Amino acid sequence: MLNRWDPATTFDLPLDELVYQSRLVGAEEGLVLWGGGNNSLELTALDLVGAALEILHIKGSGSDMKSIVPRQFPAVRLDYVRPLIQRSEMSDEEMVDILARCLIDPSSPRPSIETLLHAFIPRRAVLHTHADAILAVTNSRGREATVQACFGDDLIVVPYRRPGFALSRLVGLAYEEQPGAVGLILMNHGLITWGDSPREAYDSHIELVSRAEEFIWRSRKVVAPSSSRIEVSENADQLGVKVLAPVLRGLLSQERPMVLEFDDSPETLAFIGRNDASSVTQIGPATPDHLLYTKRFPLLVGPLGNDPASSLSAALERYRGSYSGYFERNKGKEEMLDPLPRVILATGVGMWTAGRDARGARIVRDIYRHTMRIIGDAAELGGFATLTEREAYDAEYWPLELYKLTLLPRDKDLAGRIVLVTGAASGIGRVIARRFAAEGAHVMVCDIDEKGAEDVASSIVDAYGLRRATAVSMDVTIPASVEAAFLTTLRELGGLDVVVSNAGIASVGSIDTLPLKEWERSLAVNTTGHFLVAREAMRIFRAQRIGGNMVFMATKNVTAPGKDFGAYSVSKAAEAQLCRIVALEGGEIGVRANMVNPDAVLGGSGLWSDDVRKSRAAAYGFAVEELPAYYKERNLLKVEVTAEDVAEAALFLATSRSAKTTGAMIPVDGGLREAFPR
Repeated sequence: MLNRWDPATTFDLPLDELVYQSRLVGAEEGLVLWGGGNNSLELTALDLVGAALEILHIKGSGSDMKSIVPRQFPAVRLDYVRPLIQRSEMSDEEMVDILARCLIDPSSPRPSIETLLHAFIPRRAVLHTHADAILAVTNSRGREATVQACFGDDLIVVPYRRPGFALSRLVGLAYEEQPGAVGLILMNHGLITWGDSPREAYDSHIELVSRAEEFIWRSRKVVAPSSSRIEVSENADQLGVKVLAPVLRGLLSQERPMVLEFDDSPETLAFIGRNDASSVTQIGPATPDHLLYTKRFPLLVGPLGNDPASSLSAALERYRGSYSGYFERNKGKEEMLDPLPRVILATGVGMWTAGRDARGARIVRDIYRHTMRIIGDAAELGGFATLTEREAYDAEYWPLELYKLTLLPRDKDLAGRIVLVTGAASGIGRVIARRFAAEGAHVMVCDIDEKGAEDVASSIVDAYGLRRATAVSMDVTIPASVEAAFLTTLRELGGLDVVVSNAGIASVGSIDTLPLKEWERSLAVNTTGHFLVAREAMRIFRAQRIGGNMVFMATKNVTAPGKDFGAYSVSKAAEAQLCRIVALEGGEIGVRANMVNPDAVLGGSGLWSDDVRKSRAAAYGFAVEELPAYYKERNLLKVEVTAEDVAEAALFLATSRSAKTTGAMIPVDGGLREAFPR
């Protein structure tokens, strides 16, 4: 492993060096993943009356090493915590309470659960990671002999114990017995190194991980690797993405919506195709930290036959039964967590990972990809071995982890929901995409304007996080383009919950002067485009079997057509009728379809081109600049209608707040008598 420390780097404050070390470690996936790892630094500070005080800065719970900042290293008083090693026992709850009382700043983030472990090692800087190579060495059969062969007597070896006071005390006592060791191995739980500075701890860490990598490589040369059969199913991508993904998502989303990520990389297919896949995948996780994301085992399904959906459903039920049995054998007073898998491996097809959101699914994917490598390396060292069933259960149902679940904020209205918005690069569509994302949705930003769609998606990701929006090129008049956009949605996120069919154009001109091409173009976008979008959505909704929702962006012109707006009014009226048909046909599978009728949304709307503005002003007999005032004055409430107003109506129809409403038409026009729904 490459040592990435730049010796020319200087630091203004001692804590800056710890931050620098953290980011180097966090950037190395072979060391830590997604918030894993811990590090600390002892410093001297002054208390409130100016007396010198020894403190320990420790990585805060839940912080991520690759992006950590100084304030995410809470400080605890060493004179309070270090003497705790004299205690013989301490519950997790008591330990958490004590650590909170030892904080220098009570408003600091909660210190890591490993705070005492770091405090009980009397060295200035301590670093702990879950390096892949270390886990491969410690997760092999005959692990003690393997560790000895790799490191000799240079390292302290501590048997596996769940994190907490007992493990911390065990580590502290082991260090006292062997203070000259260069590091410490936690069986199934990684490597700890120390030094007089963060750099010294880092240098030692990289050197020991490199030794493990070299040891694995030497072993690989003399031990024949397990063979694999990479038999990719015919049309595997089409099968995995188009056919199986929505079925799987529906089965996994019975209690709450889940988001999927699909991986059919050569490395993943090779692992799934191992001759021993049915055994090595059912041994357990590489470390208890991974278990919290991936569960103990993945679901492995073989060739899915002529009825892959039924085969997948049956496999999931078997998994549910197996998990329930595991829970019953080990349970105390806990309630059973979700019994369905987070990792699904399909022979010849690929891997799906599932999470409450797209970020969660990505975390599971990354962790299991590393687990595959660890399993492969451990196999070269005599075979993969890991936690016992009881140890795995205690880690998964650790009271501190269960307590964290109670602290999660209430889900937003569209949490975990997958939403596709057409015409989302500008105007009403752009505002809807952003508003839905603010309510927790994962948004597919679809538009013929690729650059505009990318800008909207980027702004959503910047505001709400990884994979919360994806830009997709879509021309709603071209069936292949529409189909490709929905296929991208399935590949990216695994399914679909809501479609906002918004894309539209405005053609102006009286019936006697309107070119046929303009008439046909209006019908193609404003009628056929909505049909093509609805058709693809309904296919996915039927496969998922968890309902669905369509919001059609219609117009006030559906009920009150406008002069010289014939092509637009007729084509949008047909869209409204399509919405009612979708409501009729979708009701039997729990799909709702409703429409919003906006009027005169001038700000940022792609419909209101200069030509349209001039045409509408001419039709009413006044100057273009008078148009906003005219529309404001003609409605009953004398208000300007904005894209934000329309987005709120669409949001209402897309959420459970309108759960008993389908086939409805909601005007957002300030009140127009002639446009009252009837």
